[in-house]
Amino acid sequence: MRMRKKKNLIPRMERCAACHVQDGFSMRGRWRERLMPGARELRVELGCGKGRFTVETARQNPEVLFIAIEKVPDALVVAMERAVEAELRNVFFVVGDAALVPDYFAQDEVDLVYINFCDPWPPNGQAKRRLTHRGFLETYGKALRPGGQVHFKTDNAPLFAFSLHEFPAAGYALSEVSHNLHENGPQGVMTDYEAKFYSQGIPIHRCVGTRL
Repeated sequence: MRMRKKKNLIPRMERCAACHVQDGFSMRGRWRERLMPGARELRVELGCGKGRFTVETARQNPEVLFIAIEKVPDALVVAMERAVEAELRNVFFVVGDAALVPDYFAQDEVDLVYINFCDPWPPNGQAKRRLTHRGFLETYGKALRPGGQVHFKTDNAPLFAFSLHEFPAAGYALSEVSHNLHENGPQGVMTDYEAKFYSQGIPIHRCVGTRL
């Protein structure tokens, strides 16, 4: 579904300047140094959407530095406003693309990557565009430390089946594989999409890939 253009987008983003990183490339290798020197971990969310998961996860983990990357400014501004309203100091936002992760982050700089409900790109000819394609996973691996993880959630069963093959092919060990994450009640922080799917009884698939 196409995101509606937000009214007054630029002034709204300007009001969130404290948590908006306008040049992610200049931060490469220096995120902790510049934003949160005492951070225990650096975690990255790819495609944060409106930020429900981002903001609540950051709130629950104040000792962790979160960088949320979203290529749609009209979604990102909502996420930033949520962070500002929550008065968080450990989450920052970048308008950017998942393919540029190694340009934003230095080798071994990232501890964990979240991928939540990404576009499944269902045609087989579009497989390389899926954020869990081995090409993308290898790209994230350039920034992840050894033992760093990718946490992946989706409602799309074919995408999940595809992803379970891609993680090992890209040099990740799979764990915590679930085909119905919330079967026995809500587990962890939900995204906006996830909360909607859960209310409709749609199973959520989840797995963790650990960089070898």
